[in-house]
Amino acid sequence: MHVATPPAPRPPSTAHLALPFFDDAHRALAEGLVPWAAAQQVDETDDRAACRDWVQRLGAGGWLRYCVPAAHGGALPALDSRALVLLRETLAYHSPLADFAFAMQGLGSGAITLAGSPAQQAHYLQGVARGELIAAFALSEPEAGSDVGAMQTIAASTDSTSATGTFCLNGTKTWISNGGIADFYCVFAKTNPSGGTRGISAFIVDANTPGLDASRHIHVMAPHPLATLQFTNCNVPATALLGDENGGFKLAMRTLDIFRASVAAAALGMARRALAEAVHHARQRRMFGQTLADFQLTQAKIGEMAALVDSAALLTYRAAWLRDTGQARVTAEAAMAKMTATENAQRVIDMALQLHGGRGVEVGSKVESLYRDIRSLRIYEGATEVQQLIIGKAVLQE
Repeated sequence: MHVATPPAPRPPSTAHLALPFFDDAHRALAEGLVPWAAAQQVDETDDRAACRDWVQRLGAGGWLRYCVPAAHGGALPALDSRALVLLRETLAYHSPLADFAFAMQGLGSGAITLAGSPAQQAHYLQGVARGELIAAFALSEPEAGSDVGAMQTIAASTDSTSATGTFCLNGTKTWISNGGIADFYCVFAKTNPSGGTRGISAFIVDANTPGLDASRHIHVMAPHPLATLQFTNCNVPATALLGDENGGFKLAMRTLDIFRASVAAAALGMARRALAEAVHHARQRRMFGQTLADFQLTQAKIGEMAALVDSAALLTYRAAWLRDTGQARVTAEAAMAKMTATENAQRVIDMALQLHGGRGVEVGSKVESLYRDIRSLRIYEGATEVQQLIIGKAVLQE
């Protein structure tokens, strides 16, 4: 269960902001974000209520403006991966649920930023930036996770032109973050059932659309809003089509590519918090006439944890920098960051829990909740094994 997040033993370090990956705009962002995040106190016992609270706070604080471009109320001219990385790392350090709330606003609206019509962008993006609309990204299905082309949700057009007609959606989406609390969903469905990934289109479906049922909540080890969506003769106008018809797969991949490095940043934030908790505990815990930090074995573990954190950080910042500076190759580097940061964070958190001994598994302790929070990051938005395949294929093509 989630409870109010314990305060951090110390603020997160900002030494990495001196690295050449970042510029003055990123340093200014962090200067305001770090104290703001530390000052927030949200009761996370009810994850759905807490997520709504976080969205409102993030909107009021101006942080959701980094999820959309300046033309629609955003803070920067375009989506900036380094800003997303800094935000997610800092939020995850304090509260993984705050990070979740922020990330889903960006992911859920990202396809609209990339491919939405002017009318769609005007209608949805400003509400996202202000925290007035909660967004969701609906891609996964019971039999179509990593294998996106296997999706079975169908969007059938009512006429051959589809310009003035409607699309009728039937099918099931599952593991949908913000499911049941979102105001709208970016839904991916087959408009050409025999076309594989080339037959997928994207649609904006408002939560109150008849035929959409989001009442089946999914309960997981680190509670956050998840649901299964059922579409039964759910009719949406042709104006709900997002981007080109049958261009949904490329749009989904483009959206995920933007945010993949930010998943690594969330893992990095959790790893930094685990390291801070371990250092604090080691300095305070006394046994056999000295502190836990005085033992060489503890020092070795802390050293290993620090190296795992820094190696993950460098790959994460590199991936974000490459995307922002328009480098030709980004996908493999983003996959390296996501794989390394999530796997390293799992190891760091496990070592931090071990250093806490019995206190580490006590419900309500920070390392206990981090142990549950980190696990899903190794799966969603591309499991570790998928990242390995992406990296391997890229290396073989060199």
